[in-house]
Amino acid sequence: MYKDKFQAAGAKVPRICMPASQVDLYKWAVIACDQFTSEPHYWEDVEQIVRDAPSALHITLPELYLESPDVQQRIDRINHTMQAYLDQGIVKELEEALHLVRRKPEHSPERWGLVICLDLEAYDYREGSESMIRATEGTILERIPPRLRIREHACLELPHIMVLIDDPSKLVIEPMIEQKDQCEILYDFTLMKDGGEITGYKVTDPDLLDKAANGLNLLAGNDSGMLYAVGDGNHSLATAKASWEQIKSAASSDEDIMDHPARWALVEIENIHDPGLIFEPIHRVLFNVTKHAMEAHFSKVCGSWRFFSCSSLEEVKQAVTRGAEDGHVAGFVDEHTLGYYLFSDPKSTIPAGTLQEALDSYLEAEDEASVDYIHGDASTCTLAAKPGNCGFLLPAIEKHTFFYTVQRDGALPRKTFSMGEAEEKRYYLEARKIIR
Repeated sequence: MYKDKFQAAGAKVPRICMPASQVDLYKWAVIACDQFTSEPHYWEDVEQIVRDAPSALHITLPELYLESPDVQQRIDRINHTMQAYLDQGIVKELEEALHLVRRKPEHSPERWGLVICLDLEAYDYREGSESMIRATEGTILERIPPRLRIREHACLELPHIMVLIDDPSKLVIEPMIEQKDQCEILYDFTLMKDGGEITGYKVTDPDLLDKAANGLNLLAGNDSGMLYAVGDGNHSLATAKASWEQIKSAASSDEDIMDHPARWALVEIENIHDPGLIFEPIHRVLFNVTKHAMEAHFSKVCGSWRFFSCSSLEEVKQAVTRGAEDGHVAGFVDEHTLGYYLFSDPKSTIPAGTLQEALDSYLEAEDEASVDYIHGDASTCTLAAKPGNCGFLLPAIEKHTFFYTVQRDGALPRKTFSMGEAEEKRYYLEARKIIR
């Protein structure tokens, strides 16, 4: 029976909630809440597009507003709207099924994913974890409580979590792609704000589900015990885990808590070998900084380093891509400067780790300074060129060594990589009930 096989692989076929047929999906689907956190004009545009129409915008909280004075009112409004959408039939629960998702971004190849539930009992984000589901970046515990407040009284979850599987033989997702014409099309439309095209297929055929469950169990037989690597949404999944642990600890001794829907988290899994899955670097932009003060911390933390001036941004990007045999390279942009830093004899295994250690030291000492993590060269350079700011450009991590690196070294430094550009992130579309 495929249900037992899925559970053995830490997974479950969910009952997914979708907008009713009268809902305009173009206005419903919005980008993941952790994107464009330093670009309020993006979210202002989204608000103008959506206005009062039913939308995931009204039941999620863009992280741009996490520190807003009215954040609690926003959360209360989200919880009220979620329940209203269910009560009014704007969101409806479907039969048990997996959703096969085809995404064609504006400027990248198409990629495929599978919306499924993962078992939070099989997930541990702590350092040194050997769980079936593992974090791929260090989890910052202070980032969980504000996100937990959003989930605490929510009746729905909407995932932007993307989880990777290492499936070179293409046992899990690809058989469904081959049979997609036999599946019901759930949606097929263009996403707002240059998000590209998206198509969803409902997979209910027992043979296809059984084949996918068998594939996951075969992949689970590797020596490391790691089957799933959290690619995007590390802190969102950590928040779901924290919420589940709270629910368990509050349960009475005679309550059958293990069948609670909050035990599971709705995610999209993708095969790391999908040619359309492209790893992009996540850059850093610092605010209220001086280059000289930062370099003092480079000397304290990184040991030997040198700065090289460049005559163009293209020259900077070429240096970052080329790297160095004897060190790590990070590009640099500010109002007056283009160039790159070469850090010799680094302690970290990747450039993001070397740079992050130095920036953490600087930010700890400078109360006025702050950092944001930016997807895309253009957005990084635009923000970095403003007075008092600067930006660091980093290289992409190698996709083909990703699972090996996580298995060997554990979680990577935070914000090491991104699965595609900002506009290519998962849009909120599917949802799931997380209350009884």
